[in-house]
Amino acid sequence: MTTGDKQRPLGVAVLGCGAVGSQVVRLLGEQRDDLAARVGAPVELVGVAVRRLDAPRDVEVPEGLLTTDAHGLVARDDVDLVVEVIGGIEPARSLILSALENGASVVTANKALLAEDGPTLFEAAAKAERDLYYEAAVAGAIPILRPLRESLAGDKVTRVLGIVNGTTNFILDKMDTSGAGFSEALEEAQELGYAEADPTADVEGFDAAAKAAILASLAFHSRVTASDVYREGISEVTAADVASARDMGSVVKLLAICELRGDQVAARVHPAMIPRSHPLASVREAYNAVFVESEAAGQLMFYGPGAGGSPTASAVLGDLVTVARNRLADTRGAGESAYADRAVLPMGETRTRYHVAIDVDDRAGVLAAVANAFADHDVSIQTVRQEGRGADAQLVVVSHAAPDAALSATVDQLRSMDIVREVTSVMRVEGGDE
Repeated sequence: MTTGDKQRPLGVAVLGCGAVGSQVVRLLGEQRDDLAARVGAPVELVGVAVRRLDAPRDVEVPEGLLTTDAHGLVARDDVDLVVEVIGGIEPARSLILSALENGASVVTANKALLAEDGPTLFEAAAKAERDLYYEAAVAGAIPILRPLRESLAGDKVTRVLGIVNGTTNFILDKMDTSGAGFSEALEEAQELGYAEADPTADVEGFDAAAKAAILASLAFHSRVTASDVYREGISEVTAADVASARDMGSVVKLLAICELRGDQVAARVHPAMIPRSHPLASVREAYNAVFVESEAAGQLMFYGPGAGGSPTASAVLGDLVTVARNRLADTRGAGESAYADRAVLPMGETRTRYHVAIDVDDRAGVLAAVANAFADHDVSIQTVRQEGRGADAQLVVVSHAAPDAALSATVDQLRSMDIVREVTSVMRVEGGDE
């Protein structure tokens, strides 16, 4: 790859020129000299694949670089590195596979594709002896995947707990600080550009579940897909739920939780109450954070902007520098590590804690009857308190850890009892004593 003492440029093809792709193109131009110095050779943009040539863009693409022929672009001989920021499953999967087959290394931000069909991509990269890097797929600019894959490679990670979706964190934060309901907070998020017109992927937890699958796969050296991750969104979270959390010194967050449970992996996404003393409780607005627990290092926290064109492009460029250096050295970085091959623990067998608020008749024997309902399913009660009297009587119960199926069955039994007027709030609890 040299001519005399001069390295030939490494050609970069960018697939997609939306919010992230346009910022990748901008940074490649603005930081051209610095990137060349850091890599050890010029890094030259040779093509940008788009759907429409005449679409308005946030960046000026050099003349002649735009093309609608993405497959032709990744097959070119002058393309050494491909950046995929199209998103979705197809044509992204076919383009990445084609790029690898044609000898290019790939950087992608595509969480949905990695969570659905990552093994196919990793196997293709290994066969081609090329890199496939994807730091930008989880938590935007926050460096979390490389620490899990490399910095903690000599340690045993036992738990990853994260706020990995900025839209839902903004909504829940607004509900907590202003007392707004879900619909009102969602509307504000949409007005400010934090939520899409169709927010389903965010508010129903699909986005976070894909990221949880990637985190669990890396942390526990096993193949975990999005379909393995238990998922609940925040659309059913009420202002009363948030107020109840506040009363017990907690806050509601949508959490991605990945844990080692014996020889199995537990992976789930759902809203949960966490104590305000927990580091994740202070994560405000649309920010992300990931809390990692390992045997030797202990507790680590990674925090920062989890979305947006520039923050995500920063993570993409970090990967691009690494794979470019590897290309010059004729080597490749660490590939997929799935040697542990751990099974995924069903949600019903995962041990969790519940917060349950129950409107009850205010008469003798009610507390004992409620306690018996928990005992019927071998669920121990951690705390119970009564709020109000007469027609406003309510019991608020927090359980000790128990299998989720047992806790769910307890709630079903409570709903069927004559003394229970309504189960007004059910939410899992994380952090604190089990």
